[in-house]
This record gives sequence, C-alpha cells and structure tokens, in this order.
Amino acid sequence: MDLHRRIQSQTSSTSTATPSKHAFETRVADVKSPKSDINALILDYLMMEGYPKAAEKFQKEANLQPWQVDPTINARQQIQHAIHVGDIQKAISDLNELDPGILDSDPHLHFSLLRLQLIELIRNARGYDPSAAINFAQEKLAPRAASNEQFLKELEKTMALLIFPPDKLQPDLAALLHSDLRRNTAAQVNEVVLQRHTERREAAIRQLVRMREWAEASCRSKKRNLPDRIELGLNNGDDNGHDPMVTT
Repeated sequence: MDLHRRIQSQTSSTSTATPSKHAFETRVADVKSPKSDINALILDYLMMEGYPKAAEKFQKEANLQPWQVDPTINARQQIQHAIHVGDIQKAISDLNELDPGILDSDPHLHFSLLRLQLIELIRNARGYDPSAAINFAQEKLAPRAASNEQFLKELEKTMALLIFPPDKLQPDLAALLHSDLRRNTAAQVNEVVLQRHTERREAAIRQLVRMREWAEASCRSKKRNLPDRIELGLNNGDDNGHDPMVTT
C-alpha cells in the first residue's frame, strides 16, 4: 500500500510540474530591447502604413522627437481607405492627383486597380443589368489584356463572376469577392507610392520579421538546438498558425 501511494505521489508531481524553459527561450527572455527602439519601430510602422493621426498621437504619448513629415502620408491613407470600401474610381483619381505618372509607369498596378474596379461593378450588378460591368471590361481592360497573356487570364477569370451565382463559385473565384483582395491591392498601391517617394517599400518591422523567419529556418537547417515552436509574438502570445501581419 505504501509503495502504491509513493508511485501515485510521484506520478502526480510529474504531471503537475511546470515544464522547464528551453535554453534558447531563457536567453531570449534575458535580452531587453530598449523601449526607445520599440517605440521607433511602432512610429515607423504607423507612418509607412499611412496612419497620420495615430502616428501623431503615438509620437506625443511616447515623447518621441518629431520625425520628418512624409508629404504622401495623408494621400496614401485616403487612397487605401477608398480601396478598402470599394471606391476604386476615387482611389485611381486620388492616385493620379498624387503622382500623375505612377500608373503609366506601372502597367501591372494599373491593371490590378482596373480589375478591382470591374469586380466592384460586378458585385453591385448582382441581380441587375450587368451591362455597365461588361462595357467597362471592354473599354478599360480588354485593350490591355490583348497584348498580355497574364492580363487576359485574369480578365477571363473575373468575367466568370457574371456567369455563376455567388453560392456556386469555386474557391478561386470566390476569393475575388473577398475583402482580402481589396486589402492586398491597397497594400500594393501603398508600397509603390512609398518606393517612388521615399525609396522604401515597407515598414522596418516587416523586414525584421522576415529576417527573424530566415534566421530560424537557417538554424533549423543546420540542426541547431531550438524549441519545436518559436512564437513570433505578433498575436498577443497566441500565434495559432495565422500570421496577423503580412510580411511578404
């Protein structure tokens, strides 16, 4: 009986014991990044992503030195907002006003915006006359697609939205109507504007995240002693396989 109790006690102690930290996690915990560096990264992200009011407020609250004002930040915010709400014509108009030559110099970006505008016309034509969408496709996209095979494939795929009802769409077609396409196009526009006006395409934190991912992959390929899973820390300590920050 005494032996049985001792075994039970040892088993209970083992099951409730707090697992020890991996040596790598201990080393990481000992590294203390200066708060000023973290604040600078946050401010840079807000500026580069086009959040002028949030950037100004954070700068004051964090008591940071004023940064050089990016003259495109307000325009970039307005353009991205227009894309997010589906007003692509306004986004194109604002983009041309900000930089008249930007679309002429980037045919792929121009086509992406026009195709997104076509998708919005098709979305709004559900159950109604689709002639506006068809005319737009013929006038704005068909001439560009005639000399570009990739553009032609994308146009044909988009026009298929007029054929099938929303509940019968294949996943690749349904993705065209998802808000992710607006978000990705807005990010693409923001990156192109940034590169033309600031010589940078993205916030520094995105580069750091990719660098960190590369470093982990490199270490694992060399069989370094690492934990089975290393959290990125971008989701309140609960990374679940879905990266909340687009890093590509």
